[in-house]
Amino acid sequence: MFKDRYGLEVSTSSVEAFDAYADAADRMLAADGRVAERLGDAIEADPNFALAHAALARDHHVNGRGKMARTVIETAAQLAEQTTAREQQHVAIVKLLITGQVPAGLALTREHLQDYPRDALALAPSTGVFGTIGFSGRVGREAEQLELLEPLATHYGDDWWFATAYAFALLETGHWDRGRKLAEQALEQRPNNPHGAHTLAHALYEAGDDDAATTFLTDWLPDFDRDSLLHCHIWWHYAILLMARGSNDAAWKAFEENCLPGHSDSPSINVFTDSASFLWRSELAGNERDSNAWETVRDYYEAQFGRPIVFVDAHVGMVYAALGETEQLTASIVQLQELGEAGKLPAETTGALLARAYQAFEAEQWSNTIELLEPLMDQVVRIGGSRAQRDMVTNTLLAAYVNNDRLEDATAFLASVHDRQPTHPVAGLS
Repeated sequence: MFKDRYGLEVSTSSVEAFDAYADAADRMLAADGRVAERLGDAIEADPNFALAHAALARDHHVNGRGKMARTVIETAAQLAEQTTAREQQHVAIVKLLITGQVPAGLALTREHLQDYPRDALALAPSTGVFGTIGFSGRVGREAEQLELLEPLATHYGDDWWFATAYAFALLETGHWDRGRKLAEQALEQRPNNPHGAHTLAHALYEAGDDDAATTFLTDWLPDFDRDSLLHCHIWWHYAILLMARGSNDAAWKAFEENCLPGHSDSPSINVFTDSASFLWRSELAGNERDSNAWETVRDYYEAQFGRPIVFVDAHVGMVYAALGETEQLTASIVQLQELGEAGKLPAETTGALLARAYQAFEAEQWSNTIELLEPLMDQVVRIGGSRAQRDMVTNTLLAAYVNNDRLEDATAFLASVHDRQPTHPVAGLS
């Protein structure tokens, strides 16, 4: 039996299997490419390797391959019966998450961390804005994320993965200076670390340091593996930065070649939401509408998503509004409203209210847009995503203020936010 780099026993007798699994585990934690390939190597060397099967199931799950994930996790659960108590509970956590029992999965994770605080692959699904806490729909989820990680810091020391996860939690609660330092430390340890690069990009964005962020990504992106889980999303960050600097042609080139459906193999949730967000934010910044791009995004959404999903729901309205597809937009609003009122969506009716606001904005009903968005600004955290991603809502409100000749209200709104300083590229807003 071997021990991983966190000192935890791993049930396999194969050196080849262990080495491949250890490499895959670090690749998962870094959001690097070739995860499935390396896990396949581990399973080929030891077909009874429960943790390798569980990790592969998780990789399928985060990449939107749900059916494959459910099949593989059943194999992992059966094989785990012959392993240690730690590995059995680890696999049980993954199984709960894959089968949609997310609250139970989070509860078991918290219990598991009491005995195994350094089980990074068991902890990882509960971190980040797309994790079990991030998609909980709770208003206080950002503070909850930080509260989960802070007590574990002494167990991980200067570990590059934990530093990255902890840094992001700090950023989302306004501590962008501390978050930046941790992200930089993580990248020093593992430069080829998409999660670290993503976190540092966020830290610079939150500080309003667009020049440093653009320079960093310009230097870092050329060697970025397209197979990374974050490939589309980090290029989205770069495109947004270029747009904020007025480099619109370069922004569109970065977006079209790396994010737009048909040009990215990233998880569908990122491809759709990043594409819709970029197109909407581009127009808020004063650029002309590209109806063909919007149609591509709409077709992708309708092909990929058969049911409401918390963060996706917050973007659907802008797609149909931009295309003037009133019937589809109305149907979407009704569905989100009914499901939200029935308690079947984590964010309840937030998605429906946002869709109504986008509908009003597109109709140039500026006062109505403002009336819809102002009460939502303290609630929009419920949709999931990062502060940077949710700035599409902030920018929409700012644009409505500007178009309604309420520039003082826009300025006052920005002045009321004290723990972040991002650039808001909105036409007419100096």
